[in-house]
Amino acid sequence: MIVVTGATGKVGRYVVRELAGAGAKVCALSRDPESAQVPAGVQVARTGDLPMCDVQAVFLNPAVIWAEGPGAFLRQAAWHGVRRVVTLSSSAVLDAGPGNPIGTHHRELERAIEESGLEWTHVRPGAFASNAGQWAAQIRAGDVIHGPYAEAAQAPVHEADIAAVAARALLSDELVGCAPVLSGPQSLTFAEQVRVIGEAIGRPLRYAEIPPEAARERMTDGGHMTAEIADSLLRMFAGTVGRPAEISAETERITGRPARTFAEWCAEHAPRLFA
Repeated sequence: MIVVTGATGKVGRYVVRELAGAGAKVCALSRDPESAQVPAGVQVARTGDLPMCDVQAVFLNPAVIWAEGPGAFLRQAAWHGVRRVVTLSSSAVLDAGPGNPIGTHHRELERAIEESGLEWTHVRPGAFASNAGQWAAQIRAGDVIHGPYAEAAQAPVHEADIAAVAARALLSDELVGCAPVLSGPQSLTFAEQVRVIGEAIGRPLRYAEIPPEAARERMTDGGHMTAEIADSLLRMFAGTVGRPAEISAETERITGRPARTFAEWCAEHAPRLFA
């Protein structure tokens, strides 16, 4: 059996579909198992009630690490005979260190897994395409989206591509000990991403840049994000202005097909999120 944590999340739901489609025996962990929508034949359990009997591999979403931290989970997994952990990590680990709490958090988790004695693969995506959801309320309210650094560049990666790589790591041995960095196939500024969303919903949209101080206030308002993370993200955005995002070929190398574009993601999700 393969256990998928965060199984109803942005990536986990695609991992479950990939594994079920390949005929694997899957247990999907969800905070609300009664309402979880999973393919036929997939077992569902509550997050925290990690089944360990007959489990060979775990897809580990760091957002659902148990309160006692990764150490206790990894010891339990090893004791029960789990062989492999595939981590949903982040390309931010490439710059882990002071001032980068996101990268540091993910690298600490990676290191704990590497030291556990279990087989491992760390999947390191860059910016998720679904991060565009941050603009949903503004898009529903009007045609102008306010945010920092209009020319900050990213290569948004479709969550289904992250899942396809993770599923390959769970089902085969070819990625054991690897940490593929994933991106989408195009470098797009924030302003360009908003334009693509507009094309998907049939309404012209415009990105209006605001000062970083105003953006920081919005990001931390209501406790949605800590000041430390907001400052880290703003520094990262500023560093990409005028610098096209690096494009990784790993998705195509591993899966045998090109990475999905941001426009494809928008065609699938924009009508529901933004219209």
